[in-house]
Amino acid sequence: MLAFTINRLAQSLLVMFFVALVAFAMFRYVGDPVHQMVGIETTLEEREALRVELGLNDPFYMQFGRFVGNAIQLDFGISYQHKKPVTEMIVARMPATLELSILSALFALLVGVPMGVYTGLNRDGFLSKCFMTISLIGISLPTFLIGILLIFLFAVILGVLPSFGRGTVIDLGGWRTGLLTIGGLKALIMPAITLGLFQMTLIMRLVRAEMLEVLRTDYIKFARARGLSNSAVNFGHALKNTLVPVITITGLQLGSIIAFAIITETVFQWPGMGLLFLQSIQTVDIPIMAAYLIMIAMFFVVINLIVDMLYYVVDPRLRIERGIRGT
Repeated sequence: MLAFTINRLAQSLLVMFFVALVAFAMFRYVGDPVHQMVGIETTLEEREALRVELGLNDPFYMQFGRFVGNAIQLDFGISYQHKKPVTEMIVARMPATLELSILSALFALLVGVPMGVYTGLNRDGFLSKCFMTISLIGISLPTFLIGILLIFLFAVILGVLPSFGRGTVIDLGGWRTGLLTIGGLKALIMPAITLGLFQMTLIMRLVRAEMLEVLRTDYIKFARARGLSNSAVNFGHALKNTLVPVITITGLQLGSIIAFAIITETVFQWPGMGLLFLQSIQTVDIPIMAAYLIMIAMFFVVINLIVDMLYYVVDPRLRIERGIRGT
């Protein structure tokens, strides 16, 4: 277990290094931030002095080394546009993105798994066909269109949910949350469904496919031959083995939800990290863009590491294979 963890940590550090290199190299040549920071009356000498002050004239390796050293200390510099520490800006918006992402993942998991189990056990039922139709719609329609349709229905026509923003939030020791207020919860409903619908359909189809596959195996037939009840076979044996790959997919999808929350946050004007990143692209705010990609990559790496550890614990075949290799 220790060797497995060390190996995964080494791979994670290597991935983070290359992500930092790619992110910094990509944004190093995207526009000129000096033009975004000064007015048209600024002289060429003043512009050049600002470039020297920001270190933009230093060689690439010096800028990258300085960026990595500061990033390790969670210091991503000062925003060119807002003149504020980038870390402070991202931390202030992180609760909004994390709450939206976690709630979307819970929605996808708590709805997708039961729907997948039901459609796997009742393939020809009317309700199963309805679930499959819903999954087809969720996989086919783009996220922004789903969000617009929900706004049109629940905010414009019915007027029961807010169309933008986080609603009422309260401050809990620096963590601004809307989960403890009625207005905050109402504001979360449509963005969470919009962001989680695609993931829900993936989980539902995965669980359904795994259930159909597991139900055809010999040990399930043997369990039925022993006289076990359908519920014991379906939920005690089949579902338990079905959830092994679901753990992997669900963990990775959580990283995807955080990374691709940009579209949902834009549609609903959700004040999270994704909206901040999109605004930084429009203003060529390189420190924010680079910091955002680094943090998203870190989320992916940490989640992937946790998923690998859970997979190692849940699936005994990995431990057996590693034990055989070690002998």
